[in-house]
Amino acid sequence: MHYYYTKKVPRVQARTVASKPLSIFFFFTGLVLLGSAIGPIFFYQFFVSPKFSGMVKPIQEDTVLGKEQEVRPDLIKASNWFPQAPQLPPLPSKITHYTLSIPKLKIEDAVVEINGEDLYRALVQYAGVAFPGQFGNTVIFGHSVLPQFFNSKNYKTIFSTLPTLKMEDEVMVNFDGVRYTYVVEEMIEVKPEDISILEQKYDDSYLTLVTCVPPGTLARRLAVKARLKAV
Repeated sequence: MHYYYTKKVPRVQARTVASKPLSIFFFFTGLVLLGSAIGPIFFYQFFVSPKFSGMVKPIQEDTVLGKEQEVRPDLIKASNWFPQAPQLPPLPSKITHYTLSIPKLKIEDAVVEINGEDLYRALVQYAGVAFPGQFGNTVIFGHSVLPQFFNSKNYKTIFSTLPTLKMEDEVMVNFDGVRYTYVVEEMIEVKPEDISILEQKYDDSYLTLVTCVPPGTLARRLAVKARLKAV
């Protein structure tokens, strides 16, 4: 009588064979997630950023980059955006909040806090600058993340798509019961320490919207400059 013996596949080997499709799945999933994070940054850097003109930095770099700036600032607090800028006293006003809308970005009645701090709670108007409708430059900060996470109702992501604005796009502000319409005239990028975007010009009423770019990074600042539309 003859006997035949078949060797059983070791459990370890069987488990290895079964895990191959799962490993491939996780590998490609990781690539997709990595691409979704890095892709928008590269796209902005090479296709969007070149459209924005630069601006000459008004101060020497060695005067603003001290040891205290080697630590990454907490940009959730508006006061940390330009720590080297002169601290302007808040202008007297009974108004503490107003609203801002950007139809192109589907931002509607976003709250702007005058002299605020927490960019996770509202947009923030920089202390001491002109109020909407006045001669001068109203400067408003907003937080941004990767554009795929943009949510017009979430202040953590609200300015993520700000770079998609174009010349002649409109920004509406409701301040103290009056509606003002501003028209985008210029979009520029500056270094984080460049305080020139806070400059006040008193020949007309201006509005400057500021966020970090590329979206999701702290590398530079985008300033969207608009002028009050003539009635």
